[in-house]
Amino acid sequence: MTLEELLFYAFAALAIGSALLVVNLKNTARALFLFFIVLFAMAGLYLFALADFVAITQIMVYVGGVLILMIFAFMLSNKELLKDLQHASGKFLTLPNWQSLILSSAFLIIMITAVVEWQSEVPAWIEQARINNTFIRPSDNNIQQLGFKFMTQYILPFELIGIFLMMTLIGAAHLSRKEDKF
Repeated sequence: MTLEELLFYAFAALAIGSALLVVNLKNTARALFLFFIVLFAMAGLYLFALADFVAITQIMVYVGGVLILMIFAFMLSNKELLKDLQHASGKFLTLPNWQSLILSSAFLIIMITAVVEWQSEVPAWIEQARINNTFIRPSDNNIQQLGFKFMTQYILPFELIGIFLMMTLIGAAHLSRKEDKF
């Protein structure tokens, strides 16, 4: 098994494991931070699928915008949601904390391994793109090429990201809404 395959399976296991924890945790704050790991792992999987633009968009839009918006919505929401954190603050490393610690450590190890591998040798898919002359150079007109890629090769992911962004904004607005008590 090559290092690239090992990294792919590690990203896949990290995404699946974190996603399972996100849907099983009752604590919203911990679920949001695990969702952060899921989004980064999915961006890594997009890189292996040669969808580097979708991976960058995943990080910029979801991790940089939507997840931060959800965290702010959580912080501004009803204070009763924060009681779970106050009750769990006296305990150190309960089972969900151990799981989070293991996933965070695995995420750190995967990222360090990826950086070390990319510095020691260029991955085969980047070398193939260099041979085929299919990568974007800094001297190229990047805006024109990105616009062309947006409206041709990546039109479906572009539209889906827009729909998911709208759904997430609606969900974040719903979370941050104060309920009136009569």
